[in-house]
Amino acid sequence: MGRRFDAAYVLEFLWRLLEYFQITMYIVAASFLLGMLVGFLVALPRLYRIPVLDRCSAVYVSFFRGTPILIQLFLIYFGLPEWAGRVGLNLDRVPALAFVILTYALNTGAFVSEAIRAGVGSVDRGQVEAAYSVGMSSYQAFTRIVLPQALAVSLPVLANLVIGGLKDSSLAFTVGVMEMTGRARTLGVATQHFIEAYIALSVIYYVVSLVLEHGFRLLEKRMLRYEPHLAGRGKRG
Repeated sequence: MGRRFDAAYVLEFLWRLLEYFQITMYIVAASFLLGMLVGFLVALPRLYRIPVLDRCSAVYVSFFRGTPILIQLFLIYFGLPEWAGRVGLNLDRVPALAFVILTYALNTGAFVSEAIRAGVGSVDRGQVEAAYSVGMSSYQAFTRIVLPQALAVSLPVLANLVIGGLKDSSLAFTVGVMEMTGRARTLGVATQHFIEAYIALSVIYYVVSLVLEHGFRLLEKRMLRYEPHLAGRGKRG
């Protein structure tokens, strides 16, 4: 049973937890950037209706959107080394952090692919035809006309994914990665002041979430400034 609440521990734990802040943000940033790449690659077969690959992409998206991320983390952390071992690959020395980032990137990629599909679908087909009429290739039309507008429309969804990834990073300690949540747990065990540790942790997560939300809103306004016809679709509900 914990000791009597002591507010002085909250401030002390805040500084101790901030020592692990960079690890948490590294997980968030690395998994999101990799997830963006995965999401883009997964979205392409469904956008262009590539046989077989579009079905594989749909199954991938369905699985990662329909199962808890904690289960996905355990499957990859415990299952991937075992599966790799059957083909002669030894992953025993791969740090747990790599499995965490891989899991979160695959999970993020599933949601990013759907955001990209929705964003691409919101772009007026007439703009693409106009791009073809002035001599642009399919690649040029996509990268210069379609993709920038799709990203502008998808930005609120991407912002939610980043903030969600921040909160999901708290599960990394379950496979031995010492980030802020794992550190809060060890501080609670060492001092028996669990409430103070988790209050301090909550304050950090809340403040960072507010900063990220504000940053994405500014970025969204900046992007939509150049695409005024998308402003209505770019706003959050």
